[in-house]
Amino acid sequence: METTTVFTSKQNGAIKNENEVIKKMMIILSKASLENVYAAFILANGARSEGIEAEMFFTFFGLEAIQKKKLEHLHVATVGNPAMHIPTMLGGLPGMEAFATSMMQKEMDKLDIPPVHEFLEILSASGVKLWACKLAMDMFHLKKEDLIDDLDGVLTVGDFYQRGSGPGMHMLFV
Repeated sequence: METTTVFTSKQNGAIKNENEVIKKMMIILSKASLENVYAAFILANGARSEGIEAEMFFTFFGLEAIQKKKLEHLHVATVGNPAMHIPTMLGGLPGMEAFATSMMQKEMDKLDIPPVHEFLEILSASGVKLWACKLAMDMFHLKKEDLIDDLDGVLTVGDFYQRGSGPGMHMLFV
């Protein structure tokens, strides 16, 4: 199934509409808050279900979403998150992050959204390529053994960009 997007762009003051067939989604995850991780996973899964290639690049704190020891302990960000509609001071109170995480997980369970480890397996099985950022791994002293088995490899940013070049490619930063 081909997916076409229509968007408006403004170049030199002129507005024009363009039709483009989306062939590939490149998703960069830089934060492993529960809401960011699931947003990225759902976008990648949605792309695959539409027949669009998808690749994910986990960088900086996004690496926690693919670390064996951390992926089942991700939390909802309660501080500095305007969507929480609570003052920053309240979001920082002890237990608020755990409470918000528990509430979100209950809602996800009602919708039968799989836990992080299972969702990663589903993504990999559907053909989503999962890449870790070499620089971030070096910075956090991580080894490939620290990461999930379904990982497709470790890439530099340049290597990831090369994989995403070409017509019909869209990049998302989550």
